[in-house]
Amino acid sequence: MIFRIPQIPGFCSQLTEQIEDFRKQLKYVTGDNLNRWTGFLARMSYARAIHSSNTMEGVNATLEDAVHAIDGEPPSNPKDENWLALTGHREAMDYIIQLSKEPNFSHNEGTLLGLHFMMMKFDLSKHPGRYRPGPIYVTNTPSGRTVYEGPDAQLVPPLMQELMVSLNEKSNTPVIIRAAMAHLNLTMIHPFKDGNGRMARALQTFVLAREGILDPRFSSIEEFVGNNTTEYYDVLANVGKGKWNPERDALPWIKFCLKAHYYQAQTLLKRVQRTDAIWEMLETEVKKRKIPERTMYALMDAAMGLRIRNPVYRSDTEVSYQVAKRDLKILVNEGLLIPKGEKRGRIYLASDYLKDLWEKSKVDRPIIDPFGE
Repeated sequence: MIFRIPQIPGFCSQLTEQIEDFRKQLKYVTGDNLNRWTGFLARMSYARAIHSSNTMEGVNATLEDAVHAIDGEPPSNPKDENWLALTGHREAMDYIIQLSKEPNFSHNEGTLLGLHFMMMKFDLSKHPGRYRPGPIYVTNTPSGRTVYEGPDAQLVPPLMQELMVSLNEKSNTPVIIRAAMAHLNLTMIHPFKDGNGRMARALQTFVLAREGILDPRFSSIEEFVGNNTTEYYDVLANVGKGKWNPERDALPWIKFCLKAHYYQAQTLLKRVQRTDAIWEMLETEVKKRKIPERTMYALMDAAMGLRIRNPVYRSDTEVSYQVAKRDLKILVNEGLLIPKGEKRGRIYLASDYLKDLWEKSKVDRPIIDPFGE
């Protein structure tokens, strides 16, 4: 038996409907070809999700590293495990994005094992693409104390089969709740030697994306979870009580996920407003200064705090090295970018003027905890 969907209180049902409304708003404003800046927003949302999910698991990486992994930039050290973890996660999520659009897809163990292989293939000692062969214990690193013991390895295959059946069942239960239960069950079964948290969070995004309401890059709550790891682990500990206890009430977990979706959706809606505002400001600057419109790529990235490099700019704009060099020099001369370093190691950062524009685009609208009262 796996964890079952609990009785959902009326307030949680109302909150679920409100979150669905937020997601429909997001779908409208992030739809293909609706806004020219949608790609920038999707890329950064994708990077934040991958970065958050991996840093929770001890991967030493920055948000900019995650952006580079998404962009397919070559690493300084191709064998760096932190980089390989980011790129493996990106490959798995790219596959999820494609599968989410397949109308005849059914959840199955083969796909899940394949996703795990993509994520963990950089370390064959973790048995990527295979269920764990023995027991598993989750320990609190500072204290060394065991905080969770997964079910016996022999129970993993039948439990995973039951999970797949539950994912493919027709249900009137809101997808947000079904996705949360998929996350909970995979986490508690802990079927893999490593990568269980990342896989559970990816599966939750996959279940949401299959509904077609929102692009997977905007469906994830991984950023919220990464910013609230203590609460995340506390609620899992409260539901599980240290062992495989599928008879326990999953409502605390459902409430946590609803809160995460509520915050994440409102955060994204604020970012939509801000991205729209900074895009308009930068367009005005480009037209006023009579500089190439393609420089918007560099200006948007710099405004968001990323470092600009000639090779990336060339890739984004599909121009030659010399044209890219000239464009970036124009942005420096116009006081929009600041150069750092020499020759091929040179990078460009946002100038104070550009940083000021970014601050002016800020949306001041606090998000209130829906369970605060």
